[in-house]
Amino acid sequence: MHDEFMMGNQAIAMGAIAAGVNLVAGYPGTPSSEVLETVAKNRPDGCYVEWSVNEKSAMEVAAGAAYTGARALVTMKQVGLNVASDPLMSLEYIGVKGGMVVLVADDPGPISSQTEQDTRTFAMYSKLPCFDPTSVAEAYQMIIDAFDYSERYNTPVFLRPTTRVCHAYQSISVKDESEYYVNDIEGFVKDSKRWVIFPKLSYFNHRLIEERNDTLSDVFSKYELNTIVNPDSSNLRAIAASGICYSYVCDVLEEIEGEKPAVLKVATPFPFPYDLSRDFLVKYSDVLCFEELDPVIERALNYQCGQEGIVCNVRGKLTSDSIRSGEYNIDLVRDRVYDYLGIERHETIRTDKPDLPVRPPVLCAGCPHRASFYAVKQAMKGAKTIYCGDIGCYTLGNAMPLDMVDTCLCMGAGLGIAQGVGHIEPDTKCFAFVGDSTFFASAITGVVNAVYNQADMTLIVLDNSTTAMTGHQPHPGTGRTMMGDVVNKISIEAVLKGIGVETVRVVDPLDYELAVKTVKEVADEPGVKAIIFKSPCIAIVKPNEPYSVCSGDCISCKKCINEIGCPAIYLDNGKVTIDESLCTGCGLCSKLCPVKAIRRAGEGS
Repeated sequence: MHDEFMMGNQAIAMGAIAAGVNLVAGYPGTPSSEVLETVAKNRPDGCYVEWSVNEKSAMEVAAGAAYTGARALVTMKQVGLNVASDPLMSLEYIGVKGGMVVLVADDPGPISSQTEQDTRTFAMYSKLPCFDPTSVAEAYQMIIDAFDYSERYNTPVFLRPTTRVCHAYQSISVKDESEYYVNDIEGFVKDSKRWVIFPKLSYFNHRLIEERNDTLSDVFSKYELNTIVNPDSSNLRAIAASGICYSYVCDVLEEIEGEKPAVLKVATPFPFPYDLSRDFLVKYSDVLCFEELDPVIERALNYQCGQEGIVCNVRGKLTSDSIRSGEYNIDLVRDRVYDYLGIERHETIRTDKPDLPVRPPVLCAGCPHRASFYAVKQAMKGAKTIYCGDIGCYTLGNAMPLDMVDTCLCMGAGLGIAQGVGHIEPDTKCFAFVGDSTFFASAITGVVNAVYNQADMTLIVLDNSTTAMTGHQPHPGTGRTMMGDVVNKISIEAVLKGIGVETVRVVDPLDYELAVKTVKEVADEPGVKAIIFKSPCIAIVKPNEPYSVCSGDCISCKKCINEIGCPAIYLDNGKVTIDESLCTGCGLCSKLCPVKAIRRAGEGS
């Protein structure tokens, strides 16, 4: 063993490698993305890694590997689990031969997600064991343990880190390469009675699953990461916690002088360690639960009290003694622990702290999506429209002054919403915006549906040649894989034409006049038609020479500011100015200036 300073996601990845992982498949989504990327950078010989086109595909690829006896890891964020749930629910009934860990990174807050789903609740729903790490070090240990339990009980298992664990850093002890587990893969053995799901098989296996989870509840009560801290405390008030909340509780209790309350640490929220929690509950009259996001521990303890006649007042989200949405932080935990334990606080509260600046998320300076949105907006002036957005950088097109995202639900949903509105309001020009990565992940089915059902809509594909929102991962249109292979790019234009979309135009959105002209022409055609606005993300290309404002020619009309909202353009003492450190030289603002006062250095007036 040796010590390394690691981010949580790096620790999970290196733990998977130490556990002998043979295959990793996933779809990028913050806060999970770095796990797969770290495995790809450090993978040993014989370990296969891929960014799959979506989470469903990733789950099925990992399942196939686990059928052979290989150890497989599939990575995603909590909303990705919705996409992967179809194969996962059936896979639970079939089971696996090799260890299979489903890493789902939850995002309390939410910080960068549509929802605050709690994977612990999904674990109970799907009857799958779940591990819930409290720290970077624990995340490293847990994924190794998760593979062992998965293989021992022939079931997929969840590892559920949250954002503050995924992106925290800690110096931890990790295994040397000589200590890595080496998996002896048997290979796929044909057995239709095991691998082909039929109702009778599901019924039989369902009974085994329930029995297995009863066994795991007992086993998890002895699992070293489930524990009671300060078990001999005489304080009749105690605390139960899991995940990052447990770390916050420990930090707060270190501040308290004298005897500290007992703390039940729950590392495996499902199956719940009832033997351990029974020993805890019978000793205390009152328990306060700290957990993100659902009241999983609170419900389990309340259930146990009612089932076994234990007299203990369990508090938490259900009793409004705990926040019911959003993430905890140490200040929130401190306030509630001090109040709960009746500890008087003596501290000087500063009243002179300046307010933090408001920093709303915006499209980057020079982002080609800004030009795409603006071209559609100008082309459709005066028309009755709906602009259905999607998940990605381009969701930020909803911000003023662009105001070009009327709906956003989940990945690929914009196509279906545009069709639904169009069928009810045929006089509305319906647009659906989708990115290139999202097109492959979840939009193709929507296009097929539109063509088949004769919808009247315009699809706008914002092709910036990367998966920008989650860290610039490759996708089927980029021509490279996470294994480092250069492969044929899958053409979005060819896919659309193959589906049956007859009008498909490819335009550079930074060619403003042509972009506006193309939108006008295409939008007037009947049926399903598509425009691919193709221009690379500014983060993957070198910027052009920046523009500047010729103050002598500027008439201070502020059109460049009021029309496109580029963060590189601002007012300085009432004068329009361009921050050359932000400007990428896209030139969109120069095309809008009515007096041509915006130009590159050296360009004449």
